[in-house]
Amino acid sequence: MKKIILYILVVIPALSFCQQRLTPELLWQIKRVNAIGISKDKQFLIYSIATPDVALNKISSVSYKVPLSGGEAQEINDAEELVNDNHIAPDGKWKLSDSDVKVMKVYGSDFFPELPKSNVQIYNSLMYRHWDTWEDGEFNHVILKSSDGSVVKDLMSGQPYDCPQKPFGGDEDYLWNPDGKHVVYVTKQKQGTDYAISTNTDLFEYNIETGETKNLTEGMMGYDVNPSYNQSGDLAWLSMKRDGYESDKNDIVVSNGITKMNLTASRDDIHVESFKWSDDGRNIYFVAPLDGTVQLFEVNYPGKTKMAPVVHQITKGDFDVTGIVGQVGNTLYVTRTDFNHATEIYTVDLSSGEMKQFTHVNDTFYQNIAMCSWQKKYITTSDNHKMLVWVIFPPQFDASKKYPTLLYCQGGPQSPLTQFYSFRWNFQLMASNDYIIVAPDRRGMPGFGTKWNEAVSKDWGGQVLQDYLNAIDAMSKEPYVDTSRRGCIGASFGGFSVYALAGIHHHRFKTFIAHDGVFDFRSMYGTTDELWFENWEKGGSYWDKNNAVAQRSFSQSPSNFVQYWDTPIMIIQGGRDYRVPIEQGLGAFQAAQLRGIKSRLIYLPDENHWVLKAQDALVWQHEFFEWLSETLK
Repeated sequence: MKKIILYILVVIPALSFCQQRLTPELLWQIKRVNAIGISKDKQFLIYSIATPDVALNKISSVSYKVPLSGGEAQEINDAEELVNDNHIAPDGKWKLSDSDVKVMKVYGSDFFPELPKSNVQIYNSLMYRHWDTWEDGEFNHVILKSSDGSVVKDLMSGQPYDCPQKPFGGDEDYLWNPDGKHVVYVTKQKQGTDYAISTNTDLFEYNIETGETKNLTEGMMGYDVNPSYNQSGDLAWLSMKRDGYESDKNDIVVSNGITKMNLTASRDDIHVESFKWSDDGRNIYFVAPLDGTVQLFEVNYPGKTKMAPVVHQITKGDFDVTGIVGQVGNTLYVTRTDFNHATEIYTVDLSSGEMKQFTHVNDTFYQNIAMCSWQKKYITTSDNHKMLVWVIFPPQFDASKKYPTLLYCQGGPQSPLTQFYSFRWNFQLMASNDYIIVAPDRRGMPGFGTKWNEAVSKDWGGQVLQDYLNAIDAMSKEPYVDTSRRGCIGASFGGFSVYALAGIHHHRFKTFIAHDGVFDFRSMYGTTDELWFENWEKGGSYWDKNNAVAQRSFSQSPSNFVQYWDTPIMIIQGGRDYRVPIEQGLGAFQAAQLRGIKSRLIYLPDENHWVLKAQDALVWQHEFFEWLSETLK
């Protein structure tokens, strides 16, 4: 027994110290697992593995199948053919796809064919650019094809609308009704300026026999997306109520063709991210953020009975259930992450909620990587609310030492801060560089009730900033936090938070890093693409002097407080980011330079709101840590 105890006390710690700490280069060696589905015969799990190739600056993907009963994974070329495809008609005669179709004139040569070498774009309304692409007059349309692949009909012929939705919609935006006579697709029947100020997407049903189209969600004014049928023909989808509010409560609605039923309305803390029908069509499994994680839930569909739907939480723990793959009997297959692990596929026992790892794509890699620990803390904010704060510690953390500490500011503003695994804002990588990470679930995040989620809107410069200061102040009382070496980092709304805190932090922080952050509210309102976001979050336009809410919002712009900036700041900006356009980053950098503040601009001309290219991402990581080492000495 003494020998065993000695082994535990001496050998195991020694082994952990022999492990490598995560580096940017190692991060880009991690394979990325993507679940495709369960095979039609319920015998195999189908998934792909994307492998980054830094030298070639690209990511390549290979598909596999592995027996559900266990065994070796086998490389395959026919992954999509092995799983059920709701784009193929039930009788197999027709198939749905999507294609870009030229509908509008945009280019000089469209208007003046005799000038084919002109380089001109002409617009008469907004949405002239979106996310990272300029409008070219082409729209995504749903196309009906025969079984041999020949085009039969454009179901949206002549319409200046998109399905799949841009920029993030995919082939989940359209499917067959099990009756084989109707196609349901998602689109927003608005264009130009009307499109830019509205979030009102609808589900449309196209009759293959008559060519008639019917709006299934008429009068439902928010986002209606992700249609899915059970075998009985009941249609479920995700629905938000309010037009113009992209972060409204996201519920599951089901229609039996006569009545509509909201299955998740009773749970104020539930904002559904994705869902899947049970095999028998009586229940729906879904994932939603809750208390700083993303968990798996189940809700029954009462159908025509008078029963009320009841939501039941299936999984619990410090991890994110990021998606649902499929069901086989009493087992559900899901994807899962945590702060130390990228996506892998797990099984869930639907009776007990017990989870078991099914794929082990990166296990060998992790054996050689030192893992981080974390703590889930709750602090009291200055307005007396309980707020969750994730604290991530370096490998081999020693509480008797002092560590430089980074306050992480989440984007959104209404996106959850959970057990995600990012290939850029990677907490494990930051902590592996000997930083403690303080990540508050400040107001504006789902998973803590609708009131908390909505408290950020129209008040970006208000209590939400105090939440950040409350978090870093509470953690600064811990003896292991080096209060002389604190930094603040974030992107998007998190980047805004960095700019805003730079003017009010009163020497708490020694350095700042902002990526694609909102710096000047007026410029943002005048150049961003999705104006519905600005109208909702700011409460109106800056020129409406009679709108007190809007005037207060615009008065909170970080550009109004640059005179108080006195701390080094690194600013990162994507050149193809039309959500938070380049003027935001350039304006902040110019202000810092003219103030005489140590500052650096990292400009990524080919990147959008994210950093997607391998070599760009590695430069990003190295500059990130180089700046911290320079300014947190």
